Amino acid sequence: MLEKLFRLKENGTSIRREIVAGCTTFITLSYIIFVQPVLLSIAGMNPGAVMVATCLSSAGATILMAFMTNYPVALAPGMGINAYFVFDVCQELNLPWEQALGIVLISGMLFVILSFVGLRAAVMNALPSSLNNAIAVGIGLFITFIGLQMSGIITDHPQTFVKLGDFHSKPVLISIFGILIIVTLLAHRVKGAILLGILTTTILSIIFRIVKFDGFVSTPPSIAPTFFQLEFPNIFNKVELIPIIFVFFSVDMFDSIGTLTATGHEADLLEDGKLSKGRQALLTDAIGSVGGACLGTTTVTCYIESASGIAEGGRTGLTSLVTGILMLLALFFTPLIEIVGSGFDVNPSDPSSIDLYPIIGPALIVVGGLLLKDIVNINWDDFTEAIPAALTVIMMPLSFSITDGIAFGFISISFLKIVTGRSKEVNVLVHYFAVFFIARYIGFA
Repeated sequence: MLEKLFRLKENGTSIRREIVAGCTTFITLSYIIFVQPVLLSIAGMNPGAVMVATCLSSAGATILMAFMTNYPVALAPGMGINAYFVFDVCQELNLPWEQALGIVLISGMLFVILSFVGLRAAVMNALPSSLNNAIAVGIGLFITFIGLQMSGIITDHPQTFVKLGDFHSKPVLISIFGILIIVTLLAHRVKGAILLGILTTTILSIIFRIVKFDGFVSTPPSIAPTFFQLEFPNIFNKVELIPIIFVFFSVDMFDSIGTLTATGHEADLLEDGKLSKGRQALLTDAIGSVGGACLGTTTVTCYIESASGIAEGGRTGLTSLVTGILMLLALFFTPLIEIVGSGFDVNPSDPSSIDLYPIIGPALIVVGGLLLKDIVNINWDDFTEAIPAALTVIMMPLSFSITDGIAFGFISISFLKIVTGRSKEVNVLVHYFAVFFIARYIGFA
């Protein structure tokens, strides 16, 4: 039956190899199960329900990918876009998380429509390559900055705004040790390095009584607090939400296309440089985002960590099927998820003091750092491309806003292309959004 479903011999693989590859992919990307509940709880969402929604949406989309495309590609809520959901949409715009999920659903449905009618190429061409890479780098820097704050390695200062934290603090020391463990394992190409780092800092946090140990296994928590709790905001009365939809949509699409191209190359799935089932793969991604929003989690996208399973020999959808099943089994490890997401109040007597997260902070720092690799793909020789890219990267962490970073990028690239007589080099949508962002800053939108 498996041979008939996944054509194992035709793809030069075996059941054993596919199972090993599926386990490897799961171990490599399973850190999202720990990270997602912590981040979304900042927006007021129930962490237990978010964990269930994350596992279910990841499993559903990954298993769907297995049967729709027979590709060894896993899906899960994307890193970076989850931070955008929390800090930009919910906190900066003061939008309830229920309405933010509604925006995720709208962007997912838009992605579904474009995947059906085949207009994704037109959308891909709307964003200049340098700006697209700069957004990925900026998000990486933003995530790293958040991780440094959550770890206590960087803290606030009244004059210099930021400074080094207290290196005599147990949470900070555990965070630093966690970073060293993860990067060492990554340097040795150990599969699941980030997950192993999380487990190491979890054990240390339990030993030093920073977090409380309540066991490993239990029945899954209720998904009711987030299940179909989304609301549709009135985007016609709040026009500032329109670019938000575009950001969710474009980040998901470009992430997915880049990941599918990279993993397809690694698994020898490309035919004449293209994926034969690229449309089905993008449709699966879009359906995953729609389902994730309904369950109660952020945009679901293809994971580049799928390359770890491909490196182990995964070549078919059986790899994805195994990964999806393991995601479902993860539902029963709720106590472990809660331990990982525990914060440590460094000053219980001060209500304004923030919690430190020595377990999850190092993972965010490393994941964000890995996203910086796209900086080499920016055209630094062309000032009309380089300056907007630099502004995009710098403004995201300094303004603590992915939206503002993107806005500065759009405005500057539109301006520079126009004043140099090269306005036609970028899609008209870029100029439209530049005008919109300017109007937003001066109070007209």
